[in-house]
Amino acid sequence: MAQENTRTNSPQIIVLGPPSVFWEYGHKFAEKFRLLKPWESALPLEEFLSAHAQTVEAMLCAASVSLSASLLTHLPSLRLVVTSSAGVNNIDLLECRRLGIAVANAPDIFSADVADLAVGLLIDVLRRISASDRFVKSRAWPIKPHYPLASKVGGKRVGIVGLGSIGQQVAKRLEAFGCPISYYSRKEKPWTSYCFYADVHQLATASDILVICCALTQETHHLINKEVLLALGKEGVIVNIARGGVIDEKELVQCLLQGEIAGAGLDVFEHEPHVPKELLGLDCVVLSPHYAVFTHESFKQVYELIVGNLEAFFSNQPLLSPLLHE
Repeated sequence: MAQENTRTNSPQIIVLGPPSVFWEYGHKFAEKFRLLKPWESALPLEEFLSAHAQTVEAMLCAASVSLSASLLTHLPSLRLVVTSSAGVNNIDLLECRRLGIAVANAPDIFSADVADLAVGLLIDVLRRISASDRFVKSRAWPIKPHYPLASKVGGKRVGIVGLGSIGQQVAKRLEAFGCPISYYSRKEKPWTSYCFYADVHQLATASDILVICCALTQETHHLINKEVLLALGKEGVIVNIARGGVIDEKELVQCLLQGEIAGAGLDVFEHEPHVPKELLGLDCVVLSPHYAVFTHESFKQVYELIVGNLEAFFSNQPLLSPLLHE
């Protein structure tokens, strides 16, 4: 296969991150595009961007990279940002709109996988699966034959924070367990019979379980605060597969340590990849490394969507999943 820097007829894109999909499909991207990879350069990021400022029209951006207004100033020719995630809280959308930069994301591909993990985390916390696994593997069973009781899943009142694509998939799965579903959202959804709460504190009061599925915005940052956690109560469990900043992590840790809530299943954290050390020893907490979307099937789909968006852009065709229009 020809080296990337000799493929002069291929479109050129800059890759920031890189996105996780690169782990499996980086070689396939390189077959179609000339890839500029700052992490392989000794130059500071801003200098690397400035060195390619006049030639880069498209970018593939990981969800972990903050694409700020100041960073965009180094790429005056940029006209498209493609991200491999559904969430776009890492991108300065107002600045992109002002500069006429289109943004394309992966809005629904991961919804089913994320919902699967949300339910998996919930079952794990309630049924103590990870904790009992550690119990058996540590050979504690012959010494302590009476393992603590778990909690059933069926019939638990589930409150979903954010009834978008992922929230709907979570609700669908938990309905099969006989769980009454309620939700909090910016606006009531007229198409569903689920009970709507315009106040997240009221939702927590009426729920045994809170599943966080909303986007991280200025309005939702620390939406789940101490008051909401206390309203959930001592038997309550919280699951977060959205973004870490939706929950006030310090207050969550304290509520778990003090027994103010019963447990948590967390795939996301405020300061990833750093996880509060207090959570590591709690059997009532199940942790996952922001891994909800990591399946072979979804990576293949998101690769095809990213390529489709980039090829559409370079062919002057409509984007497949536009978030912002030029």
